[in-house]
Amino acid sequence: MKTYLVGGAIRDDMLGLEGTDKDWVVVGSNPEDMLAKGFTPVGKDFPVFLHPESGEEHALARTERKSGKGYTGFVVHAAPDVTLEDDLRRRDLTINAMARDNDGKLVDPYGGARDLDDRILRHVSPAFSEDPLRILRVARFAARFHNFGFQIADETMSLMQAMSQSGELQALTPERIWQEMHKTLNHDDCPVFFEVLRDCGALKEIMPELDRLFGIPQPPQWHPEIDTGIHTLMVLKQACLLSQDIDVRFAALVHDLGKGETPKAMWPSHRGHETLGLKPIKAVCQRLKVPRSATELACLTSEFHTHAHRALSLKPATLLKTLERLDAYRRPQRFEQFLLACKADSRGRTGFEAIPYLQADYFKAVFNASRDIAVPELLEKSPVPQGKPSGPHIQSILREARLRAIRQYLKDSPYQPDAVPAITNRTASSDKDTTP
Repeated sequence: MKTYLVGGAIRDDMLGLEGTDKDWVVVGSNPEDMLAKGFTPVGKDFPVFLHPESGEEHALARTERKSGKGYTGFVVHAAPDVTLEDDLRRRDLTINAMARDNDGKLVDPYGGARDLDDRILRHVSPAFSEDPLRILRVARFAARFHNFGFQIADETMSLMQAMSQSGELQALTPERIWQEMHKTLNHDDCPVFFEVLRDCGALKEIMPELDRLFGIPQPPQWHPEIDTGIHTLMVLKQACLLSQDIDVRFAALVHDLGKGETPKAMWPSHRGHETLGLKPIKAVCQRLKVPRSATELACLTSEFHTHAHRALSLKPATLLKTLERLDAYRRPQRFEQFLLACKADSRGRTGFEAIPYLQADYFKAVFNASRDIAVPELLEKSPVPQGKPSGPHIQSILREARLRAIRQYLKDSPYQPDAVPAITNRTASSDKDTTP
């Protein structure tokens, strides 16, 4: 029985990174021996055990044989005669197929150290094509290690393209797709993930609502980058610079899906894309089982981001109605998330990456001016003749008080609409004092 440290811990150590969980492979053993040594079994699909002292995962060396579609269609063989090289051969990338023995000696049968030095993401063997989830994993590694200068090997990209065309991606469960996407959204270079998926043809299979944005034009006076797909990834990049919040980043990613619903005859205009985006966003979130918090913020950002962009031109009643629709008074933290996503949208345009976003400060100031209103004092000034006040009565007088506070703030406000850089072709004249 021999134990080897394998996988990401070695790769990250060689890159000077810290914090990766340690995984171990045990060669020359079987489940009975592991149990006798005090290990606790945890694996369902293949033999994995927890070390009795460290709690770290130890897996028996194994091979896999394709038996069906998807990432679960494998027959696993774990036995004492499976070698370390056999186990490493089934892994996805050469940089993940290295091991160290107890003496610290590197075991690298597939050239992982060389590819690590050359900054290459290369598949280990043709068996890579048997698991469609590996397409998403490679895209995630490309995003995670983008700042190190890693590139995907040409032969690996070709293999990923062939896999995307095979229909195998349809076998992936929504949970696994979202899991990879969620992990990627934690990385500041996460736009690379979606670029890789688009380059290999996988994006149109797992997220066609996003893929169709590429090639759709926008008015060049507002969007010098013109292409909606390019704009979307620029917005995502700006969101990464502004916030570590996954919900904010996801909202930035899907905020313009409505432009994919615009009839071609209307291009490059996209009037009404804010509400048109709700249907595809809900479809994506339902299909991928996106958490509720991310779904709600994404829908609100789609529907109201141009309201934020035009905040200085909106009438008091419209500002209040927008705050109410955003549920800002009950959920101020989500309102902050919304403003971050809108700021990312403003800056996600060629040449506008560093512009101030006064609209966020203004909208926040309007909110702060109208949020801390004491209901008991209002009731003293507006008593109810017939006894206990009803909910609608309280809401009515509270709304009137908030509207007065907003009007007073706007009267004294130092912000001037003419000082705000243009973001949208919707002007103040389109602001009607009705529910947005």
